[in-house]
Amino acid sequence: MKKLLSLLLIMVMMFSLVACGSNEEEVTTDPVTTNAEVADLEATISVQVEATWLEYYEAVKARVLETYPSATINFIEVGSFDHLDTLDKTDVTNTDVADVFALPADRIYGLAQNQALAGLDAKAMATNVGDFADYDAGLGGNFNVEGEYLAFPMNIETLINFANTANATASNIDLSGTIEFTDLNPESMLIPIWNAWFGVAVTNSADIEFLGKDDAGNLFSDLTADWADLPAEKQAVFTAIFEYWQAHDAAGTPLWDENAAWGYMDDAFKSGGQTTIRLEGPWSTGGLSNLANEGADLNIVPINQVTLNGLPFAHWKGGWGLGVNARVEGNADQMMLAQKFIEEVVNTDYAVDFFNATGKILENVDPSVYLESEMTDENKAVVASVIASYQDAPARPLFTEWGPVWDTWKNGLLSWSAVKPATVEAAYAEVQASFKAMMLNF
Repeated sequence: MKKLLSLLLIMVMMFSLVACGSNEEEVTTDPVTTNAEVADLEATISVQVEATWLEYYEAVKARVLETYPSATINFIEVGSFDHLDTLDKTDVTNTDVADVFALPADRIYGLAQNQALAGLDAKAMATNVGDFADYDAGLGGNFNVEGEYLAFPMNIETLINFANTANATASNIDLSGTIEFTDLNPESMLIPIWNAWFGVAVTNSADIEFLGKDDAGNLFSDLTADWADLPAEKQAVFTAIFEYWQAHDAAGTPLWDENAAWGYMDDAFKSGGQTTIRLEGPWSTGGLSNLANEGADLNIVPINQVTLNGLPFAHWKGGWGLGVNARVEGNADQMMLAQKFIEEVVNTDYAVDFFNATGKILENVDPSVYLESEMTDENKAVVASVIASYQDAPARPLFTEWGPVWDTWKNGLLSWSAVKPATVEAAYAEVQASFKAMMLNF
């Protein structure tokens, strides 16, 4: 009953948010082709696909080949990040690098700098796919580098909260309203804060900028400031993080161990364990559902239902795109086939199938498509929570200089286990030193 009530609450929130945005300008251009009209294509392309996506991609391939029966589409089955690593270590001519591949939005500038991506006729593709309220204001605009669209929106993403209802009951944690992080037992909500992907959900609550650009384009970091110069709300965040570390350090848990933390968090989240809440992405639904009594004890709530010092957690407006290898750019038929394949991957008619296969949520699909489908209540709650959490999330930093932040933040926080700072000021000094060193490289 609590799970259904939570889902209904999220649905109301989400539809309210969608209604508020319904006055945005809509794309009304008639559908156009991304190249000259052709009866068929004899082109061949390779496509990167993760193992769990393969069945969906096979269906996409079949639909494309219905239109272009003379075309050839080959799959390279490999994880997205492993594929990008291969590209980074070699170049676009490597046959192990696909012609069409997935990429997270934060990699777009590095790939552009390496001239790895072909320019896309993205506006025409957006018209063909349809239902983008404002293409450039959404994820599509993030893939525009110096006036050229280098990827097409694949999905939106942000972190959400997964809760084990059995553990919540045992710990007397009420999941129906706001949950204050500092009121919880240190093991009731497990967050590997030293990992910036999760850490920003905490620091964003007080608008702590790891690395930003001012109006003049100059780089700055809030974390180079002296402790005394930090605003009170930012000090309060670090105090909470420090006390969280202190509690886990005293208890001897492996949460601050970058290798052992993940297994510990999984064990603790199992029904009967000591953890009620996990901050994770929608891609973790299956694994966490299995831990929570095969889904019977799983609840999902938006990220901002948890607060820190009264300020809601907030992750980023993250997302992925589909790009085309730069080596394809000189071949019009290959480019046409690559773009048509991308359009079919994100065909809104198959949005539910796409989510069921990949856990990916399309930016340009009305939430009702998911919520009125035959998806499980669990998956509907995931979609609702992601969309509700995404609405209030800040934009993800995409500039290439942000890259060093990951290790800078991690090294600063992980150093606490070795240094054993006695005060929050001493703990912050370790982080400040890491960020000052990073800023010397810019």
